[in-house]
Amino acid sequence: MQAWQVHRNGEPSEVMELADVERPVPGDGQVLLRVRAANINFPDALMCRGQYQVRPPTPFTPGVEICGETEDGRRVLANPALPHGGFAEYAVADAAALLPAPDALDDAEAAALHIGYQTGWFGLHRRAHLQAGETLLVHAAAGGVGSAAVQLGKAAGATVIGVVGGEEKVKVARDLGCDVVIDRRSQDVIAAVKEATGGRGADVIYDPVGGEAYTQSTKVVAFEGRIVVVGFASGTIPSPALNHALVKNYAILGLHWGLYNTKDPKLVAHCHEQLTELAARGAIKPLISERVPLAGAAAAVQRVADGVTTGRVAVVPGHEGAGA
Repeated sequence: MQAWQVHRNGEPSEVMELADVERPVPGDGQVLLRVRAANINFPDALMCRGQYQVRPPTPFTPGVEICGETEDGRRVLANPALPHGGFAEYAVADAAALLPAPDALDDAEAAALHIGYQTGWFGLHRRAHLQAGETLLVHAAAGGVGSAAVQLGKAAGATVIGVVGGEEKVKVARDLGCDVVIDRRSQDVIAAVKEATGGRGADVIYDPVGGEAYTQSTKVVAFEGRIVVVGFASGTIPSPALNHALVKNYAILGLHWGLYNTKDPKLVAHCHEQLTELAARGAIKPLISERVPLAGAAAAVQRVADGVTTGRVAVVPGHEGAGA
């Protein structure tokens, strides 16, 4: 089979190599899956760089999220068991963690419903307890992680403010359903949020960016607001001033979704049921901006790493060409 392999750390476009390799052999409790679609996540780029908390032995195949097909023909969602990741024709995964792919979504959309939407659901509902009528601020609202949070926020009855970078992403965020869109490149984010909320600020802030975005969050969070920290796509990890959290009476909530797979896997299954129901009634639908063939995976991972994509980019083995 064909699979992308990483033998050394570096930029994805430089270290990912397409090779002919043997199909992986499932271990105890694992199953072999034919990859129907693999969604690209920022951690895939971090893994190539050797900067992710999970560091599989080399050579490894990146790709942490797939829609796959079992030997008996079932469509499932899975997080492949590294080092046999999803940017390949076949992958292996833990049998107990497989989730049924929603009928309402195609392969690429289904692959993208997993990590980003689970993270959004746990962040907004389990950690921040977002309520209907509250204001949700989403940083990087046109990106893969942010777009999921926007849709989940709207489905929960919140007013959603999206922060993006650039005119193209403004349109994407509007189409996703943001009530207010702020272009951080041409607008003062703090002033714009305060204007949009009548000076009150946002009740819940969803931050996959860190860095300057987190600093902005602390200045626009409402009384008894909650800042949900889900990642550091900016490359800068903030050092929160806890005296500021005390004086302004807001909460800083960390979210590592992967922990629920070991700490409380039943909650992951419950979340998937909720997401499947939302997808069935059209309340959420992953935004797939590109579907690329397996041969285009390295370049696509690099684009995600560089922050120039919107929504999700999916690798579809057997797909003839790129495009939505």
